[in-house]
Amino acid sequence: MTGWGSEAFAQAVREQDAARPGRRIRIGVGRIIMLGGAAILLYLVAPSVIDVFAAWPQLSRVSPGWFLVVLAGQTLSFGCLFVLQRMALRTDAWFPVVTSQLAGNAVSRIVPGGAAAGAALQFRMLAAAGVEATRAVSGLTAFALLQIASVLALPLLALPAIVAGAYVHRGLVQSAILGGVAFVVVAGLGTVVLRSDRPLAAVGRAVQAIRNRVHHRRPPLSGLPDRLLAERDAIRAVLGSRWPRVSLAVSGKLGFDFGSLLAALAAVGSQPRPSLVLLAFTASLVLGMIPVTPGGLGFVEAGLTSTLTLAGVPAGEAVLATLVYRLASYWLPILAGLFAYGAFSRRYR
Repeated sequence: MTGWGSEAFAQAVREQDAARPGRRIRIGVGRIIMLGGAAILLYLVAPSVIDVFAAWPQLSRVSPGWFLVVLAGQTLSFGCLFVLQRMALRTDAWFPVVTSQLAGNAVSRIVPGGAAAGAALQFRMLAAAGVEATRAVSGLTAFALLQIASVLALPLLALPAIVAGAYVHRGLVQSAILGGVAFVVVAGLGTVVLRSDRPLAAVGRAVQAIRNRVHHRRPPLSGLPDRLLAERDAIRAVLGSRWPRVSLAVSGKLGFDFGSLLAALAAVGSQPRPSLVLLAFTASLVLGMIPVTPGGLGFVEAGLTSTLTLAGVPAGEAVLATLVYRLASYWLPILAGLFAYGAFSRRYR
């Protein structure tokens, strides 16, 4: 653990366990329940995952050049992600932003319900690199809200095709409607947080009270609501002055990701209507946010395969395209995250 000696960390654990005898039991039960729930859900979606990986021998049909195009799309998408997160954190450094994001992303795709674990690891790494704690929290929160809002806004781009009378399966239409409603809700909440002090101050007071109650043996935390408001104002000022760059980075992140899916479809010989693929792509991103399995594993494979089929892609091609896309967007970034964590550990002991 960054910033701790092994003996000091072990001593801290022993002191906490002595002060709270039931802590290990509660944590153990919670982890067992989480792992059990994830195992049940993975079992339910296992047929779709097995179907996708059963297409592995068919990868010989895919030209290496097409796979490089898919991988290039994912690389450019992550590059836009780094730019966006660097602006949200208001730092000029690249190395800690890139390595902490890759490592946190890898953890979130390995551990069930790993979004929180990935965010915690990234927070610790940023703190070890010298990023101030409140700035890291507010920056990562703003970054997460931008990500969610941009994903939920994607179905709106397919509305012209629907309005123009193009045939769209009922299931994809429902996905677009739900995405639009969710986008309105998230955009409304984001606007309230950015323009009104009361909701954010209330959240700060609640977090501060919970922290002081849980860690009652430590010096009490104070002034968190005011610090959050100050950070919110700073983020609003920075992102406001850089709004064209923020919009470009968000668009690039999603655009290159979507382009890699289109390349995966082209690699298997399928060329469906892009507006319909966009709805399937949006559904897969939303399914990837489901926290009960690592990175939406199983849900994304099942959802993307079925929605691509609804978009007019033959079942066999949908399965193979999903495999190509997930190799580049899910499995390879996990390996990149492991290397990134190793590089970070060597620089920041």
